[in-house]
Amino acid sequence: MDFQLTEDQEFIRKAAREFAEKECRPTAAERDEHKTFPHEIVKKMGELGFMGVAIPEQYGGAGLDYVSYAIMIEELSRVDASIGVIASVNNSLVCAGIEKFGTEEQKQEILAPLASGARLGAFSLSEPGAGSDAAAQKTTAVADGDYFIINGTKNWVTNGSEADTILLMAMTDPDKGVKGITAFLIDTADAGCSVLKVEDKLGIRSAHSAQMSYDNYRVHKSRMLGAPGQGFKIAMTILNGGRIGIASQALGIAQGAYEAALEYAKIREQFGQAIINFEAVGFTLADMATRIKAARLLTYNAAWMKDSGQNYIAAASMAKLFASETAMWTATKAIQVHGSNGYSKEYPVERYFRDAKITEIYEGTSEIQRLVISREIAR
Repeated sequence: MDFQLTEDQEFIRKAAREFAEKECRPTAAERDEHKTFPHEIVKKMGELGFMGVAIPEQYGGAGLDYVSYAIMIEELSRVDASIGVIASVNNSLVCAGIEKFGTEEQKQEILAPLASGARLGAFSLSEPGAGSDAAAQKTTAVADGDYFIINGTKNWVTNGSEADTILLMAMTDPDKGVKGITAFLIDTADAGCSVLKVEDKLGIRSAHSAQMSYDNYRVHKSRMLGAPGQGFKIAMTILNGGRIGIASQALGIAQGAYEAALEYAKIREQFGQAIINFEAVGFTLADMATRIKAARLLTYNAAWMKDSGQNYIAAASMAKLFASETAMWTATKAIQVHGSNGYSKEYPVERYFRDAKITEIYEGTSEIQRLVISREIAR
C-alpha cells in the first residue's frame, strides 16, 4: 500500500497549516472566550477553496479528493477546532449532500455559492426530542400547492445563526415513519425562519450552534433535495461522509494538544532537568504519538475508501470513534503533563480539552459509532 501523499495533498496541508497559524491562532483564545464567530476567517477560507475542497470546480469547489479534505480539516483543527467544524459542516454535510442528491439547477444556484465560500451552509437534523433517535422528527412540512409549509424547532444547528442556506430534514408523511422524512434547502433570509438562541457551550465556542424555529415557513417544491420521503436516507448518507470530517477534526485537536504538551515538557524543569526526561512524561508522550498515528491512518484510509468508491461506512465510523476518543484522551493527558498550568487559560491545552469532548458526541455518539460498526461487520 502506498502511504505517500500526492503533490496536491501535500500542497493543501502546507496551505492549511500556514493559514491556521497566520489567520486563526492569534485570535483563537479570544474568540473562544467571547463566542465570536470568525466571519473574516471564513471569508478568507472561501477565497482559498477551503469551503468546497472535494466539490468539482464546475460547481465552485476546489476539485480535490476527500483525503485532501481530511488533511485540511485536520490542519485547521490543530490550531482551532471551531474553524475546523465550520468548514467541515459546509463541506461534508451541506455541499457534499447537494452534489450527490441535488438537481443540476440546485447545484448551479445553491451549491456553487456554498462551495466557493460566497455563502455559508448549515445542516439541520437534530430536534429537542430527536438526537441519537434521528428518525423521531417532529418538524413538519405540509404540501400547499407548489409549496411546503414548515413548522417546528431544530437544535444544535452548527453555523445556523450565520448560515445563508440550511439543509433541513422535516416530516412530510408521519404515517410512513422514517420514509416520511424529506430534505429541503432553506434560505434563511425568507420569512418564518428565525434563530431562537445560540448555545453557550463548553467547547468549540467560536462555532455557533443555534436552536432555530420554523413558523409557517414557505419553501417551493423546487428546493426539495431528492425525492419525497428520501430525507432520512439522505441524512444518513451525508453523515457517513461527515464522520470523516469529524474524525479529521478530532485528529487535529489531538495533534495540537500533543504538540503543546511536547513543547512544554521540553522547557519545563523539575528536579534539575526537563520533565520530558522522566519516564512518566516521556512514555505518556510516546503513547500520544502512537495513538495519533493510528487515528491518522484510520482517518485517511476512510477518506481514501470514499475516494475509491468503496463501502466506507464502517471505516468512517471506526475513524470517528477512535480519533474522537484519542482526542479526548490526548487532551486529558496534555493537561496532566502541564500540571497546574494545564488548568489555566494562559495555556492552550484547556481549550483543546474542552473542544475534544464534542467529537465523541456530534454526528453520532461513540455509542452510535459502535452500533454502526457492529452492524456492518455482522453483514
